[in-house]
Amino acid sequence: MRRYLKVILSPVKHFLGQCQLFFLKPFSFFCVYSYMKAFRFNIIITTIFILFVTACQSPVQTKKGRTCPDINEIHKQNKLTACIHNNSIDYFILKGKPMGFQLELLNNLSDYLNIPIEINVDNDLHSNFSKIASGKCDLVAVGLTITGKRKDTISFTEPIYSTRQVLVQRIPPGLTKRQLKDTLISSQLELGGKTIVVEKGSSFIKRLQDLSEEIGKKINIKINDTATSEELIAMVSNGIIDYTVSDENVAMVNKNYYDNIDISVPVSFVQNLAWGIRCGADSLLDTINTWINEFKKTRKFKLLYTKYFKNKRSTKHNFKGFISSNNKGIISPYDNIIKDYAKTLHWDWRLLASLIYQESHFNPQAKSWAGAFGLMQLMPATATRFGVDSLSSPTQQIQAGVKYLKWLDKQLKPDVPDSAQRIYFILASYNAGLGHIRDAMRLTKKYNRDTKIWKDNVAYFLFEKSNPKYYLDKVVKNGYLRGRETKNYVNKTIERYKHYKNLIQN
Repeated sequence: MRRYLKVILSPVKHFLGQCQLFFLKPFSFFCVYSYMKAFRFNIIITTIFILFVTACQSPVQTKKGRTCPDINEIHKQNKLTACIHNNSIDYFILKGKPMGFQLELLNNLSDYLNIPIEINVDNDLHSNFSKIASGKCDLVAVGLTITGKRKDTISFTEPIYSTRQVLVQRIPPGLTKRQLKDTLISSQLELGGKTIVVEKGSSFIKRLQDLSEEIGKKINIKINDTATSEELIAMVSNGIIDYTVSDENVAMVNKNYYDNIDISVPVSFVQNLAWGIRCGADSLLDTINTWINEFKKTRKFKLLYTKYFKNKRSTKHNFKGFISSNNKGIISPYDNIIKDYAKTLHWDWRLLASLIYQESHFNPQAKSWAGAFGLMQLMPATATRFGVDSLSSPTQQIQAGVKYLKWLDKQLKPDVPDSAQRIYFILASYNAGLGHIRDAMRLTKKYNRDTKIWKDNVAYFLFEKSNPKYYLDKVVKNGYLRGRETKNYVNKTIERYKHYKNLIQN
């Protein structure tokens, strides 16, 4: 410390000495010049030295004075906390299995760092950035468009993938191709005067503002404070709003679910998307960037991207599975097997046949984008639990699926004693996983509806599990679900069962 004080006080000592010299030689401007030059040099050297010592003694600090831990500190804490969005792409649970593009990226990063990653689910971008600034999160694992304004708040990693922004508009039913061409927007120049609803905090806002200037016409930009990009796409499909903007890869996934939307009009050039890290956390940033650059070259990354963004999200079907007057009471090649195992389940065999058709169209080689396989479309973990794999015979597949249905029946029976009602709960659980159905039942109870009744009660809240108001509720343990799909699954299975009963004698 004495050595530091000596360095700091030396300019003062020099100043006093030069003052004495100045008064002894009042007409010597040369001395004044010498003093100023020496004093300035010492101040510069001292300042550099102090900054060097400070940098060596303490971690980097953010603009708000909060410490940014380096990669060594994160290893010491043995935890990296990541903000992630709960939706049908980034992070979700399907049939009890946690899935999602961003989640699987984080899992691979965790393996690379040999550090567990703690998930912080938060769909609000403003909140994500706030958590990064305050130190509650180390990483925002969301596809963030790299913009100059955001660089003032966070540091971006190397780009993970790229996309462009597209207009999402509804395709009116019953129109010819020529009529559609005259009705749908086909150019950015036609957006003037239109009202476009976008997600709060998204980069779409700035892009539309710039586009409005570029085309010389005002675009009415309406910001929705609660809905996510995917929810806004659903609102377009359902006719609640006319237009929204989405990243093209997200829009393409949602077009699998909403075939009445058009996403052909781009509103931006191709843009890089990356993760966000706290400003100043340079060693963490460098480490993650090294991993990103290496991982993007692997086949594993390409398969992961294809799985979530390019897959049709449907089972590949080869069998027609329909009934005509020539079928002579046959639904599938596996009717006899289905009849035998339906008895052990105490189900009408035609109901079990309807479920199998809904799952695989009676194709024992069917495989879904999520990894489910076979006639019963069991997920790998469930299949292992009940003793089958992708090489098992059709009989073994049906047997395992029925065992799983029995297990679901046993779990639900205490809460839904009526067997007719319980069928709906079992079908929904088979499709989405029991956890999501339990969530819907808890919401039903919270809002004072009947948890033992499916229609307009539990089904209603299952449908609403894509709404943040409900899937972020404290009673919900399994997060986001595209409940519309599960509700449709149940309805289609029951409706087909009714047709089977009409056409096929028991």
